[in-house]
Formats: sequence, C-alpha cells, structure tokens
Amino acid sequence: MAGTAAHAGPVTYKIDPTHTWTTWEAKHFGTSTFRGRFDKKEGSVTIDTAAKTGKVEITIDLASVDTGVDHLNHHLQEPEFFDTAKFPTATFVGDNFRFDGDSVSQVTGQLTMKGKTLPVTLKASGFNCYQNPMLKRQACGGDFSTTLDRTDWGVSFGAPFPVGSEVRLLIEVEAIQE
Repeated sequence: MAGTAAHAGPVTYKIDPTHTWTTWEAKHFGTSTFRGRFDKKEGSVTIDTAAKTGKVEITIDLASVDTGVDHLNHHLQEPEFFDTAKFPTATFVGDNFRFDGDSVSQVTGQLTMKGKTLPVTLKASGFNCYQNPMLKRQACGGDFSTTLDRTDWGVSFGAPFPVGSEVRLLIEVEAIQE
C-alpha cells in the first residue's frame, strides 16, 4: 500500500466516522449545484493487496441527512424521497476491487436504497495507507465517487426539475485497522 509495506493476507479496517464524509450533489433547475450530506455512517473494509481483493460494507443513516435547511432535511425523509420511516438506511456492499499497484482504484458492488438493490462502481482518487501516530495502527482511505440516477431507486420527486435526476455521490473515507 502506498506509504506502507504491503501485507500478506487480508487486513480489516473499521470506518472512522469522524474522518469519513458521505455527501451528494445535484443540479437545482439545471443551474447551481445543490449539496447535502449524511452525518451518520458505519462500516468496515477488508483489503488483501497481495491477492488484489477486498470487501467493503457501508451503512448510511438516511435520517441523518443535512442540507443546512431544516425544512428540506425533513422533506427528504418523507416517502417521495428517502422514506426513512420505512427505509431508514442505505447500504453499499462492494466485493469487486480494482487496484493500481497496491492502491485501490475502484470498487464495484451493490447499493440498496428504498428496498431496491442496483450495481454501483465507486472510483477512487488519493487512496493511501499510513501509520496513524496517535492510534499506533494503520489507517487507509481515499476519496470515492460515482454518479447515479436517483430515480432508479424510486427517489423521483421533483425529477428532473427542480432537482436533477443525476446525483453525484461522494464518499471520503478513512478506516482504522482493527
């Protein structure tokens, strides 16, 4: 792994929620970019750099959506958007890792939201591992992104106007070796 010696065999990391951000972007009336984030997320990543394999599981609490506008936060939790009363979480499970050397370059898996599961590929940038000086354990992370059509998961209110159907999902993640 970049910055560290490659490990023999799989290594499991727990997602650090204080250093992990899950955000999204969509166009508003085809003009400015509207942004939001999910404040609560958890999960783990297992990586085997020698075998070039891995698995990631991330759970996002959809009720933790934060746009900076309280009324909109509540509206996004209603049935025409995330329907958090019925579907409180979204999950991504990826087990198809692509590597560039010892660095993860993309992860393909399944995103489940509102009871529907579809394939998604997250492309990585800046993936790296380092020895965390405070925790005395290895940490790995990077920025991952994809573009989704939210209507594929039944999140179709206001699509394509005023809010675009195309949503860019960004997951900036750091995970600490268990």
